[in-house]
Amino acid sequence: MNYTHRHAELVSVFTPDKDICLPDSKVRIKYFSFESQMPKTGSFIKTDSLISENSQFTYPVFFPSKDTTFKNAILLLHGLNERFWNKYLTWAEFLCYSTGKPVILFPIAFHMNRSPLAWTNPRVLKPLLDLRKIQTGNDRSLSFANIAFSQRITENPFRFYNSGRQSLNDISNLLLQIKNGQHACFAENTGIDVFAYSIGAFLSQIAFMGDTKGLFTDSRLFMFCGGSVFSAMFGESRSIMDRTAFEKLYQFYQNDFSGASEQSEMQDAALESFLTMIAPDRNPEKRQTFFSKMGDRLKGISLFQDKVIPYSGVIQALGQECAASHISLLDFPYRYEHEQPFPVSETHKPELINRSFLQVFNTAAGFLA
Repeated sequence: MNYTHRHAELVSVFTPDKDICLPDSKVRIKYFSFESQMPKTGSFIKTDSLISENSQFTYPVFFPSKDTTFKNAILLLHGLNERFWNKYLTWAEFLCYSTGKPVILFPIAFHMNRSPLAWTNPRVLKPLLDLRKIQTGNDRSLSFANIAFSQRITENPFRFYNSGRQSLNDISNLLLQIKNGQHACFAENTGIDVFAYSIGAFLSQIAFMGDTKGLFTDSRLFMFCGGSVFSAMFGESRSIMDRTAFEKLYQFYQNDFSGASEQSEMQDAALESFLTMIAPDRNPEKRQTFFSKMGDRLKGISLFQDKVIPYSGVIQALGQECAASHISLLDFPYRYEHEQPFPVSETHKPELINRSFLQVFNTAAGFLA
């Protein structure tokens, strides 16, 4: 396999909302519709409820070529402020082919195709970008890629939590639909494991800890470039959010959110789990005991040069012993970053990138098979 070449091939044939059979592959992609209900939290933002793309959307599923009703699946959760599935096409195809299981790519609220096209249109965004440059002193971390997310978080940092709440609710409803035998492609009581990257891992940790419905009782969780407590994350990036937004977000959840959340109508296990994942001193015994008890259902890979979600934050979340037992720390022999662990721009190093990709995904596939 040549990762760089395969990535380019899949991006060239992938069309949102179009069912296709992937070229030179036994894997096919099929789309399904989903309707989301926004939870009424104490921080409910009326304007966000009017974003129709976030309420009604589609999600792609990668299937092995065989035509059958499946009894197992893998749920793949992506990173923060992502608008396109391109990075994940090769990941999903490899997991699907290697495990023989369908891979469900489910979008987090207000991400991927759950956001207006205007949020990715440079022509529409340029006036906002120019204004924000003036307001932030020409912050070099500001970009077309992060301007929409940065502006929304700066306006109201509660949106980070609201997006997570809605996503958790959606994932719960999706899994209930599948496990109740109400999905056309899955058998009743289908087993569902999770491959979670970046903020998707943070969301998964909260979902597993706050699982009052027993949806993840037997599920395995593989975390790639994820698993940290919130306080150890560093989200300032031209791909994620600018400095102003990150500082606002960090300050809010470190200092203000606990008091504000007391006014929320959603006082439940999910909120408690979220609060537990904010900082290492927030209920550490409960958090670390939970992940330790997961035992062989937990595995992951962190990267040495990952500045966004560092391994030190994973240790704080899981505890030293659990992290050492279940999370491997790797380093790749080329220039990479959290947002692009397998940079296709490094065209002069395809063999090294391919070797690193296989090192990660052979491990993930072996664990999730």
